[in-house]
Amino acid sequence: MDSVTKFLQPLQLHPVVDHFSMALLIVAVLIDLVASAAPTRIWLRYAALLLIILGALAAGGSYFTGGMEADRIWNALGPPAKDVLKKHAELGEYLAITFGVLALWRIMIEGFGFMAGSRAIYLIVAFVAIVVLGYQGHLGGVLVFDYGAGTALMAAAPVPSEAASPSSAPTSSGAIPMVSVPTPIATSTPPPAIPATSASKPTDSPKPGNTPASSPTAQPSATPSGGAAM
Repeated sequence: MDSVTKFLQPLQLHPVVDHFSMALLIVAVLIDLVASAAPTRIWLRYAALLLIILGALAAGGSYFTGGMEADRIWNALGPPAKDVLKKHAELGEYLAITFGVLALWRIMIEGFGFMAGSRAIYLIVAFVAIVVLGYQGHLGGVLVFDYGAGTALMAAAPVPSEAASPSSAPTSSGAIPMVSVPTPIATSTPPPAIPATSASKPTDSPKPGNTPASSPTAQPSATPSGGAAM
């Protein structure tokens, strides 16, 4: 089994098998819905039966090749991409089992008369399954186009993790206080010229006020000196 995996892994078969299985399964269910509206078109039911069988086999191959791709690129992915890949792989496993059961169910509906009454339930379950299949394909697109999983872009520039994004925020926020620190110093340097001019004005105004204060002090000192002379 390991030798088969080593041989198939460089071929990168997962995208081919995955798209092939999605097309087969979606078309099979849609044709079966059309066949229910046109019961006289028996060939539509047989076409849907053949497509659901081929699609179930392709879904198993898609899950197998997807596991090989996950082993190859797992260590090169960041935490967010690993979460998406894990969900994508889990859905792939569940869908492979689901469509295998649906294929057997569809064979029994066509081959055994007592199972014909469950056709409506089968179509409802099959329709829900292809909706989930479309969501799983969306996750695969996120891996490739958003995270570069399995591409040369991933090898050239590894996907940053979530832990790396918060580290950039403190550096940008830390630079802002350093820029705002010199601004108070620059504004405080020009004001010394303003107090100097304001201080000179009060010194000139008290001069007329000093003359009445000096005259009373001189008169009392003169009267005693005159009495002493007499």
